Amino acid sequence: MSRIMMRLGAGLSLLLLAVSVQAAQLPDFTSIVSKNAPAVVHVEAKYDGQNAPDMQSPQWQQGQVPPDQLPEILRHFFGAPMQPRASMAHTSLGSGFIISSDGYILTNDHVVDHADSVTVRLQDRRTLKAKVIGTDKLYDIALLKVKAHDLPTVTIGDSSKLKPGQWVLAIGSPFGFDYTVTQGIVSAVGRNLGRQDQPYTSFIQTDVPINRGNSGGPLFNLDGQVVGINSQIYSNTGGYMGVSFSIPIDLAMDAVQQLKTTGHVSRGMIGVTIQNMDSSKAKALGLSQVQGALINGVASGSPGDKAGLQVGDVILGLDGKPVDTASDLPPMVAIKKPGTIITLKILHEGKTKEVKVKLGTLKGDGSAQFASAEAGHANTPLGFSVQSITDQQRQMLGLKKGSGGVVIDHVSGRNASEAGLSSGDVVLMVGQRKVNSVAAFSKAVHGYKPGDTVMLLVRDQQGNTAFVTVTVAKKHAK
Repeated sequence: MSRIMMRLGAGLSLLLLAVSVQAAQLPDFTSIVSKNAPAVVHVEAKYDGQNAPDMQSPQWQQGQVPPDQLPEILRHFFGAPMQPRASMAHTSLGSGFIISSDGYILTNDHVVDHADSVTVRLQDRRTLKAKVIGTDKLYDIALLKVKAHDLPTVTIGDSSKLKPGQWVLAIGSPFGFDYTVTQGIVSAVGRNLGRQDQPYTSFIQTDVPINRGNSGGPLFNLDGQVVGINSQIYSNTGGYMGVSFSIPIDLAMDAVQQLKTTGHVSRGMIGVTIQNMDSSKAKALGLSQVQGALINGVASGSPGDKAGLQVGDVILGLDGKPVDTASDLPPMVAIKKPGTIITLKILHEGKTKEVKVKLGTLKGDGSAQFASAEAGHANTPLGFSVQSITDQQRQMLGLKKGSGGVVIDHVSGRNASEAGLSSGDVVLMVGQRKVNSVAAFSKAVHGYKPGDTVMLLVRDQQGNTAFVTVTVAKKHAK
């Protein structure tokens, strides 16, 4: 019996030792919190109803109405429910942090957007009126200024050094609970959320619990340095579901300097529209792997046009860094200053080469429209027939008079239908060849064999231009 008790005692000791070692390996965040909490502020943006954001705008839908009415799955987050809609007067709550002792504060643009007045509350309970120095919607950055001196500040880190698996923590005011601390790890870096949601930002993805009111607050590394601004959550409920996104502090501080000096943020621009590659497009272009951003539009007179970029080229890299997907490219270009000369690695007509591009200044969404035209009618081996485009059709699709293209008048093949083609769509290119007439189209598709994948540049009836691929069926109409 005594031997059994001794063994149990030894086993328990080993278990306690293992637990003790494991606990010793976990980070202690207390010093980071005590040092930095005084530099974190609670932000209140008040709206009197006169300048409230448009209820139909995406940002309003993401941040200001009850969660059960939000159609977007990526949400900005606030801390206070809105007041009755009749008056539209309300207060939205967020977080921020002091970046200089003379009163400059960083938060999100969507926290203070259209606000009639903004105040910040410090940890010592002082409430100060804040002036909005400048904002940038595309980066979702707002720079505030309060009249105060010798304020506590955070230390700015280097977000480019972040790696998945590293510990991070957030300090903010979820649901109005001031100075709430939450922690987690970096889940991914360089996360792009697509064209519709801050396309020029490569987010830090974390599993740090973030909720309404955390927006605009700091994300710290284990050195107690700010590496990001908590900005969005991925949710279909309006609450935290394990996925949060932060704006890299490197990008934010670059925006701060521009807002201080010029009042706005300038971004580089190539002047092309792009889309993702997939396996069928890679096969059609002779790429061994699915990679890059496929150019489906080049604005006339743009930097890309002057550099010789063409529709059908694939951008594979920028200044030595790979472009794996189309969403990788906009942030890589936008962070460059206008006038910067960049080097693009592209695939052009089956060969890779490097092209120098002097960046322009991004205005609006940087999209472009264009095309190419004439007369006739022809069946194709692709499962649809085409005819010449009329002036009325050209006008409806926003195509210039005298431009090219042929219009699809009937889709009979399953592959063409599955590719999304329909009557009324305009085919502008076959492979990397523009088609200016039905005869040119017939010549371009001649020679393709069953099983071949053909890439087409198509303008659909909603005015969207994109590449699609169609595989030649084993049996097709002659």
